[in-house]
Amino acid sequence: METSVTRQTDPDRFVITADGAAAGFAQFFDHDGRRIFFHTVVDAGFSGHGLATEVIGRALTASREEGLRIVAVCPLVKQFVERHADEWSASVDRVTPAELALLPPRL
Repeated sequence: METSVTRQTDPDRFVITADGAAAGFAQFFDHDGRRIFFHTVVDAGFSGHGLATEVIGRALTASREEGLRIVAVCPLVKQFVERHADEWSASVDRVTPAELALLPPRL
């Protein structure tokens, strides 16, 4: 399966495609030098292929390369940074109450 990850805007997200079809995304917003990841989805038809791990890994790498701190609100992103703490712990911050208030009311 050939995959690619691209950044899209409106809404802000990193989208993963598999064999040319949109397969999932990691959605975020930027606030005060921090990129808050709050929702990750992979279409059920693509589950079991590691696409969530791939889109999250690439999204975090791109965020770090942009000089942004990472905030993991999404449970999948939290799990990813915990499993790879040796690589990501220095780049990750805890979410603040002010940032939680900025989350969309419904996904």
